[in-house]
Amino acid sequence: MPARASRLDKTPPYLFGEIAKLKAKALAEGRDLIDFGIGDPDQPTPRDIIDKLYEAAQDPATHRYDETPYGEPFFLQAVAEWYRRRYGVSVDPDGEILLLIGSKEGLAHLAWAYIEPGDIALVPDPAYTVYAINTRMAGGETCTMPLRRENGFLPDLSAIPSDVARRAKLLFLNYPNNPTGAVATQEFYRQAVQFAREYDILLVNDAAYSEVVYDGYRHPSLLQIEGAKEVAIEFNSLSKMFNMTGWRVGFAAGNRDAIANLNKMKSYVDSKQFAAISRAGAYALLYADNTRTLNLYQKRRDILVEGLQSIGWDVQKPKATFYVWVPTPGGMSSIEFAKQLLERAGILAIPGIGYGEYGEGYVRFSITVSGDHHGERVEEAVRRIREHFG
Repeated sequence: MPARASRLDKTPPYLFGEIAKLKAKALAEGRDLIDFGIGDPDQPTPRDIIDKLYEAAQDPATHRYDETPYGEPFFLQAVAEWYRRRYGVSVDPDGEILLLIGSKEGLAHLAWAYIEPGDIALVPDPAYTVYAINTRMAGGETCTMPLRRENGFLPDLSAIPSDVARRAKLLFLNYPNNPTGAVATQEFYRQAVQFAREYDILLVNDAAYSEVVYDGYRHPSLLQIEGAKEVAIEFNSLSKMFNMTGWRVGFAAGNRDAIANLNKMKSYVDSKQFAAISRAGAYALLYADNTRTLNLYQKRRDILVEGLQSIGWDVQKPKATFYVWVPTPGGMSSIEFAKQLLERAGILAIPGIGYGEYGEGYVRFSITVSGDHHGERVEEAVRRIREHFG
């Protein structure tokens, strides 16, 4: 057999081999494991969205290739209407919106559409690994933007050296943020737009958690900022909005040239999403309600954060996402603490180092806990943590 491409040898395993082995071992031993690991909604997709998929799948027109320029028109128009209602932003379904097979796919292919050897992408740390890995797989380099608690887990754009900024093609942002749960302000987005304009950079905002919010909070869109469409593209997904991770449907919106370049890249990679899924997604954006799931997440968040605070842990309550970013106790490394949580308390959490150098000293708890109906499994987790680490 021929050797595989060297780019694969430079790519670490997707999160997280060692923890996955420990999880498998615990389950094989019959242990009662409380899983705060993967960020995958544990609640089902709302029933009316499923019904709309069934209805759309009855139409033979959805069974063929989608030969439209940017994706199923029903879906593109729904995205445009969603932006108008949600943010007061106008995006043109004819060229400023692109259907994606999930936002992860779009983010990866955007790196391939823009990055060449010698190019730089500015990447947050800690962060979702897709930004950095696909930049490197495309032959580019990454410059890390540290996300520190004292700065609200926002990057300090003024700290980026000007010679690095001049070489950069892409600047990745992700708010609400995975893994920290941090949020961005319109003022920060204004600074980012100004920075991108000054250095001729495409600003890339991954907003996949924009609708997973609590206590009446509403997160802004980058595209609300004046001039953003001149320099920016924003990604979103129905995965977290409506518990549709397995459906693989999302969208990009913003700069017309960036949308066209991403679309050209995708045209040689995929043939768009199943049109019936696209139509169900359009219905979801216009009519569906996922409040029940968000209320359950909020209850779990409160039980977990307030429980950890009650034993003296310095944990902040996130306004958005379904992640709680927990400092490790006693200066313990994130991997060691994750191992001890699993081995001593039967709790699975993700070590922060897996998200980058600046994730060290934290573990990520995802409140998408399978088997939890009213917060009872989260309460049990707090009880175990208090017993073993309090």
